[in-house]
Amino acid sequence: MILLDPEARPLVGHRGASGENPENTLLAFDRALEQGADALELDVRVTADGIPVVIHDATVDRTTSGSGAVGAHTLDRLRSLDAGRGERVPLLSEVLGRYPETPLIIEIKEAAAALPTRDVLASARAEARVIVGSFVHAALRPFSPAAFARSARQRETAAFWLAARLRLGVPARSYRAFTVPERHGRLTVVDALFVRAARRRAIPVHVWTVDEPDDARRLRALGVAGIITNFPARMRSL
Repeated sequence: MILLDPEARPLVGHRGASGENPENTLLAFDRALEQGADALELDVRVTADGIPVVIHDATVDRTTSGSGAVGAHTLDRLRSLDAGRGERVPLLSEVLGRYPETPLIIEIKEAAAALPTRDVLASARAEARVIVGSFVHAALRPFSPAAFARSARQRETAAFWLAARLRLGVPARSYRAFTVPERHGRLTVVDALFVRAARRRAIPVHVWTVDEPDDARRLRALGVAGIITNFPARMRSL
């Protein structure tokens, strides 16, 4: 799978082509693929009735015509909201069915979404084309490393970053990719030491969110694999 190949150079639509279209909608995903994206990045939460849906925020206020917590809405109520330009909040199953060959980076936003997400991915037989990740430790527990590729957690990334600087060995790991920002506050996460250490261990580094072609070229020169961008069309020259 292209997202697990450290020699590949995939272009990844961040919540689709979200710089020009309503984020995490089918329209944004369609446009990203039309503009040359090789893969899609998206976020998953669950409705009040336990259905995995593709939305970033804990509430619907910013991205839809509604208000309140995502988890307080039933699927029917959530689907009645306008997510921009007449789009609806997609089901995860809907996205998997619409793009059956497209590799996906899936961020699970809450622990409650973990089991339903795993079940939907398994039902769609999508295990081999996804990387799962989360800032919530408990959200990754149901995902067996034998069946699902996952990205490094924050503390695993921090440990790797430090080990790369001190030229130390890296402990046994169950993650298979890094999905990271170039910088975290004043700290540069993705630099030559980090990328070189990752490449020695055949771990691809995917960087978000990169919206300027010059930044993408600089990162690619370091050996970064995936460029995760809101504007796939801007990156065609890569």
